[in-house]
Amino acid sequence: MKNLIIAASLLLGVSAFSQAKLDPTKLNYFSVDVSPMDAVYYPLQVTSSKTETPKIKVLYSRPQKKNRVVFGNLVKYGEIWRFGANENTEIKFYTPVILGGKEIPAGTYSLFAIPNEKEWTVIINSDTDKWGAYAYDKSKDVVRITVPVEKTAAPIEYFSVTFVQTKAGADLYAGWDDAQIKVPIEFK
Repeated sequence: MKNLIIAASLLLGVSAFSQAKLDPTKLNYFSVDVSPMDAVYYPLQVTSSKTETPKIKVLYSRPQKKNRVVFGNLVKYGEIWRFGANENTEIKFYTPVILGGKEIPAGTYSLFAIPNEKEWTVIINSDTDKWGAYAYDKSKDVVRITVPVEKTAAPIEYFSVTFVQTKAGADLYAGWDDAQIKVPIEFK
C-alpha cells in the first residue's frame, strides 16, 4: 500500500509539473546584440535559389562603426583580430580549396586577421568555437596570407563580408570603415 501511495504521489506531481506554465518574466531573454550575427555563402545565390550547393560559408558578427575610427584605433594595427565581433568568425569550406598556394581540406575553420595600414595578414586556423581572439593559438594556423588594403570610396558602417566569382574560384571581400581587403580562394 505504501508503494501505491508513493507512485500515486509521483504521478500527481509529474502531472501538475507538466501542466505548469512558464512565467515569461522569469526567463532570461537576452537583449538584441549590437553586433548581430550574419552568414554569407558562396555562391551568393545559394540562400535564395536552394538549388545550388554551397562551396563556402562565413559565419560572423557585424560590429558597427558608430562614428569611431576603426582600424588603428578600435582594432589595433599589428594585433590579432577575430575578423568581426563576439565569437571568432568561422569559415566552412564544403570542398577542398587553395589559399595562398596551400591546399586546405574541406571543413570548418576560424578566420582571424592582423590588420595593418597597408596590408593585412589573413589567418585560417583549425581552432573553432572560441570567444574573440583571446584564446587564439598560432600553432593551430592552417595558412596565413598577406593581402593589400584598399581604401573604400565611402565608409562602411557594419563590418561586411561578401564573395565575387573569379575564373579559379572566388574572392572573399571584407570591408569596414574605410578599409577593404580581398582574399583569393581557388577551388580544387
